[in-house]
Amino acid sequence: MGKKLFVGNLAFSVTSEMLQQSFSECGSVDSSTVITDRETGRSKGFGFVEMSTENEAQTAISRFNGAELGGRALTVNEAKPMEPRNNDRRGGYNGGGRRY
Repeated sequence: MGKKLFVGNLAFSVTSEMLQQSFSECGSVDSSTVITDRETGRSKGFGFVEMSTENEAQTAISRFNGAELGGRALTVNEAKPMEPRNNDRRGGYNGGGRRY
């Protein structure tokens, strides 16, 4: 199973393909994704890269954490599991949770 890495402080011009090409220096890249804004399609400045092995992931972290890509110093570390979202949508005016 691969190891997912968080890649932060991306320049807005960096694409998923650029990430894949760069990280392939450290081994086999299973996937690479730059996260974009749903409405504008513009990069949010971070992404994820999944490496094939733990060893390749550690090599990529040591190689790219602090390295420059697109004119910005990257932040690369092990991705944390996504936390479940609270789907309680009762917010809004005056709390919105009580009904009379």
